[in-house]
Amino acid sequence: MEQSRTQQESARRIGPFRLITRLDPPHSALPCRRFVARTEDGENTVLLSTPLPGTDPARFAAEADAARFLLGPWIAPVTGVAGPGEAPWYASPYVPALPLPVALAVHGGPLPETTVRAVGATLAEALAAAHGQGLTHAGVSPAAVLLTADGPRLTCFGAVRAASADGVPRTGLPGLDPGALAPEQASGGRPRPPGDVFALGAVLAYATTGHTMPERDELPPALRPVIASCLARDPADRPTAAALMTTLAPPTPHGTVLNSAGTLLAPGWLPGRVVAALARQSAELLAAELPEPARA
Repeated sequence: MEQSRTQQESARRIGPFRLITRLDPPHSALPCRRFVARTEDGENTVLLSTPLPGTDPARFAAEADAARFLLGPWIAPVTGVAGPGEAPWYASPYVPALPLPVALAVHGGPLPETTVRAVGATLAEALAAAHGQGLTHAGVSPAAVLLTADGPRLTCFGAVRAASADGVPRTGLPGLDPGALAPEQASGGRPRPPGDVFALGAVLAYATTGHTMPERDELPPALRPVIASCLARDPADRPTAAALMTTLAPPTPHGTVLNSAGTLLAPGWLPGRVVAALARQSAELLAAELPEPARA
């Protein structure tokens, strides 16, 4: 009985955090497991990511450590990682957030064009900043995108690299969304910026149709050319992330393009049902009580 209680207590803890709930529903196509967790003193609530069972923990830990250098307003910052000898995890500050697939389920179908443009432009801005630093995200997928009240957040940095080493085919590996995996990455190629753009095109396709591999005619006419260009099989035919942001950001009344995708996040950019779901999540977590620690 005492051993069973200890095992249950261990299952409720990861590193210095006590788990509150899973962020994602069961059977989600995720490159990692994500939890909302809190420090023992209740002062800090975080989004905690851990590797999928059966994946290489050392590779996950290396990508988690590298993620601390990935900065930008639309990227969930990594503020803590597991120490030496610990099972791998990394933490980001918690804000109420819905994974993109959950947002579509809450909304009852594909998202409005204004929302899709905002998601696309902000994430393109995030990727352009990363590519400018010489970094490839290598983890963009619908499940990696979180929607918050003040804009999207990109998570799961390095998921493609963590899944397997370069040169090893990645098709069919657990945790990788096949529709968001660029052909050159699926065959084992080293992740590069054009692969991020392909994956972002798959995210936008998902947001507008409910799946990552639609027929061209399924895409909304206004977004069809830009999404199709991202999904080009030849990396050389895809736009850069910076060009993609410019395409998705509307012109100002003076005819110039907005400098920051954040200006697309005007009141009403998220559908009402998604906003209501974020408010419910916030209220539930504020009221959540952590279980009492097991007594020795």
